[in-house]
Amino acid sequence: MQSTILNRIRRLATIIFLLVTILLPGDYASAQQGYDPSPPDRTVKLIFIHHSTGENWLRDDYGGLGQALAENNYFVSDTNYGWGPDSIGDRTDIPNWEEWFSSSQTQVYMDALFNESGQNSDYSRLPADPGSENQVILFKSCFPNSALEGNPDDPPSADGWLTVGHAKYVYNEILQYFGTQPGKLFVVITAPPLSDPTYAENARAFNQWLTGDWLDENDYALDNVAVFDFYNILTAKDAHHRYQEGYIEHSYGSSNTLAYPSGDDHPSERGSQKATEEFIPLLNVFYHRWQAEIPADQTEEGSGETQPPQEVNTDPAPEEPAGVPLPPETVLSIDDFEAGSDAWAAFYDETTVTSLTCEAEQGTGSNGSASLRIDFSIALGGWANCTQFFNTPQDWSEGEWLAFDIHSLESGRPFNVIVYAGTGEVLETYLQQKETPVEYPEGFLPFTTLWKDFRRVEWEADANSEFEKSGQVVGIGFGFDAGTDNPTTGSLWIDNIRLEKSPTYEQNENPVKIKLPCLGSLLFFFGILFLKLVLQRKN
Repeated sequence: MQSTILNRIRRLATIIFLLVTILLPGDYASAQQGYDPSPPDRTVKLIFIHHSTGENWLRDDYGGLGQALAENNYFVSDTNYGWGPDSIGDRTDIPNWEEWFSSSQTQVYMDALFNESGQNSDYSRLPADPGSENQVILFKSCFPNSALEGNPDDPPSADGWLTVGHAKYVYNEILQYFGTQPGKLFVVITAPPLSDPTYAENARAFNQWLTGDWLDENDYALDNVAVFDFYNILTAKDAHHRYQEGYIEHSYGSSNTLAYPSGDDHPSERGSQKATEEFIPLLNVFYHRWQAEIPADQTEEGSGETQPPQEVNTDPAPEEPAGVPLPPETVLSIDDFEAGSDAWAAFYDETTVTSLTCEAEQGTGSNGSASLRIDFSIALGGWANCTQFFNTPQDWSEGEWLAFDIHSLESGRPFNVIVYAGTGEVLETYLQQKETPVEYPEGFLPFTTLWKDFRRVEWEADANSEFEKSGQVVGIGFGFDAGTDNPTTGSLWIDNIRLEKSPTYEQNENPVKIKLPCLGSLLFFFGILFLKLVLQRKN
């Protein structure tokens, strides 16, 4: 009897082993010994392309990724909304990766990306920049990219947008660029899952393809590309992608939807912390595997490739290290609200049940005692503005952009920045369409708005024409529009409205060779957010 039981146990164990070998992803089934999960022995420069989920993941008080990377000898920088040439940081959906890595502007974007040393999110990092270019590039799309239409087994297709087939096509295209950059390590972070199960099967199938088949199908021979399945580990408590006792474990749970919700589809603190715990050792494995094959001739300065990691400098960092942008110069302070808000007035559509108030509120300023609080409730089809008109036209032509600090309780809340210009009785209205950012612990984030992005409103002559009258500004405002689908209600706090321009770099007898970043890179360094909103306002 005992022998029969033992034989059954052996047969069951054999069956389980075969099922694991056949059904689980390749990294798990064919795991190899010899992986090195230890931190790099020198400081490595890393940059992370992300939006709101990445912000939360990096934060010390949320996901802790930034601090964990620092503890593992990575000097971390990041991009966000508004970063870079052409504000490329705004665009991180899967189809946008072609613009980043496979377009006529790729060299421009990569020059800015490889040389960026600034922070655009709130996290701890190593105090000393080791110099040289960023070596490790992490990039991630946000959770809307898990709503992939089509079918799970669709082949790559040049047509479409957020579909399984087009997503495969995009990653195949950008892989060609990665193959030209063996001196950089590119790490794909899969998009986090949604709570809605509508497209969950497609998301699962695509991410299985990305982690298991993508590189093999393209016969990719280098070790400078890796994938971390952020999606998978957030779908179940027993779902993992991690280094585990000599193996890379890539195992799935029973769910394809978000198992760590936070009240919406942003992963919770616990989910983000789980991602950090599993990612860091795996990143170290990716790094050491890549370093083992990196060509020696990829270290030449100016080649567009990375240099070997530099030894950590234990001396205090210089106040302005070479290559790091200086703060912008304030040309004109327009309003800091310390004197109140009497110059600001509310205008709104009285034909609908719409209301708006804008008043100075003490004790809420970003750098002072007061800020402008705007409370709005916009009915369907309604609009409202909080506006200041000047007694005489102002000349803003010396400013390269308009800047202000903003605080909001909700992210993704649409609003408009409005500039009024003209002479005599002819008033011209120009606006930029924005959304509120994810709130930081300190409450305020800097926003900037370039002149070229202000467009004349559709209900005036020369609709959509570019703003070219910075020397004839007669007013400024913040506006809201509910459209015809949903009413909108909320609050914003605005502070320190100002004009800024690029910093002046002083020359000396033995100047350090500094590569001045383009305007977009400067904007990134100060955490500028450029978001989209479709506004339609009726006469």
